[in-house]
Parts: sequence; structure tokens; C-alpha cells
Amino acid sequence: MNAIAPLLVPGLSTLAPDYSGVLSDVWGVLHNGLKAFDAAHEALSRYRAETGGCVILITNAPRPAEQIHEQLANYGVPRDAYDDIVTSGDVTRAMIAAKPGGKVLHIGADRDVPIYDGLGVVLSSEEDAGLISCTGLFDDEVETPDDYRDQLTRLVARGLPMVCANPDIVVERGEKLIWCAGALARLYEDLGGTVHLLGKPHKPIYDAALARMAEIQGAAYSRDRVLAIGDGLPTDIRGADSQGIDVLFVTGGIHAADFGASDAPDEALIRRRLAEEGLSARAALPRLVW
Repeated sequence: MNAIAPLLVPGLSTLAPDYSGVLSDVWGVLHNGLKAFDAAHEALSRYRAETGGCVILITNAPRPAEQIHEQLANYGVPRDAYDDIVTSGDVTRAMIAAKPGGKVLHIGADRDVPIYDGLGVVLSSEEDAGLISCTGLFDDEVETPDDYRDQLTRLVARGLPMVCANPDIVVERGEKLIWCAGALARLYEDLGGTVHLLGKPHKPIYDAALARMAEIQGAAYSRDRVLAIGDGLPTDIRGADSQGIDVLFVTGGIHAADFGASDAPDEALIRRRLAEEGLSARAALPRLVW
């Protein structure tokens, strides 16, 4: 009988020779919302330098990629750690742009408003809107999804569809978990509303990321030569798994408490959780390192 290969690996270098491209999550892998993880961006830089592979950051940030470039630079993530960024905000922009002149109700923080720049849509009131675009909570430090229940109930009654620019339910900000747009989208569905989810784990963002990777390298990528790196089971892991892309699971992110000590996770607990979720991973490690 063949022994089961270890799931936990010492670092990305163990897997790097098998892959020509990497799709890496951002929040939870490269930073925690307050500071960068130096070892993580160093791992991606070394992957690019030592293998010639392409790294596309794939994130459920509900903003255009230009803003994420700036954010990463402010955190100290060097530009040589990645080739480009594809955001769920970019994919959302493409969908909204297909209906120019529409009246859109924006639910989310003011910092996300640039997602609509140049799209030819009108940001409208709840009473006049024909579409909801949800990028998150207005104040995610203090609000919860339940604070939006009455408003969402009214919008469901009007039959307005919602475009969710960030399917994440929660993310880490330092040591705190912050509610995201996906939590509002889930509540909207529970109330009977129609939701279009465009980021991870859904197909459009993976198609966009792989297309960008092919554009940079000048050749189409076989999915069995691409490795996805992420910490979120319902988004990063499920998304890559559903698209036939191998996964390196970073266990020390939002699910850290589920696997024992965050810096020394229990492999049996990881395997059991993956099985319970109906998911698979090529490998796992606590934090991304080379």
C-alpha cells in the first residue's frame, strides 16, 4: 500500500518546480489588513526569480487593481513579488459597464466609490435605483450584517438584483475579524433576493486572472501548471478546487483557530476539515514562506 504523502510542507520551494504560474490571495496571505507578512512576499519574489514563473494576485477586494497596487506598496510589499493583480472589483466593473446609464445603489464604504469611475452609471438613492452594488459595510469596524436587515428587506420587496463585489464573509484585520460584502449578500439571499457573486470562488475572476497570466507570458496556461495560494476555505480553496487548479492552503489565516497552534497546525485536523467541506489541497503550511 502506498503511503499518503504529507500534506504539510516546509514552504513554496517544495512545490515551485511543478508550476509555471501562481494565483495568490492577498488579504490573509500577503498581509493582515494592517501590515505585510515579509516572508510571504519574499516567497513570491523568489518564486518569480528562481523559476521564471508568473504571479497574479487574485483578490476579492471590491476596488480597481490600481488601488490595491498602492495599498500593497504602503504595506511594504515590493513590486517584484508579483506580475499583476486581478480584483473582484475589476470583474464587477466589467459587469456594471455592460449596462451604461443605469441607476445603481451603492452599499459600502466611501473608499470603494472609485469602482464606478468611468462606467457611465448614476449612483442613486434606494428609491430610484434599479441595481444594488454591494462592496461591503459602510463602517465595518462597528456594524454587523443585521444592521442592514431592514434596508435589505425593503430592497428584496422591490425585486432589485444585487451585484456583490466581494464574496468574502469575513477577513482578518490585525487580530480582529471584519464583516465583508459576502455577509450582506448571504443575508440578501436568505431574505429572498437575487445575488450575482463575481469574485472567488466563482469562475469569472479565475478566467480573468488566467487570461492576464497568458497575456503577460505570451502563451495560454494549462491549469495543471498553475498553483493557487489562499487561506479561505469557502473562497480561495473552493474556488481553485472547482476550477481544477491545485491549492496551497495557508492555514494560519481566518481558519487558524480550527487547526490547533497557529504556527504548528495539526495535519489530521486539516485533512478532516477539507474532507468535511468536500475540498482538496495539494499542500498546506501555516504561513506562506519560501
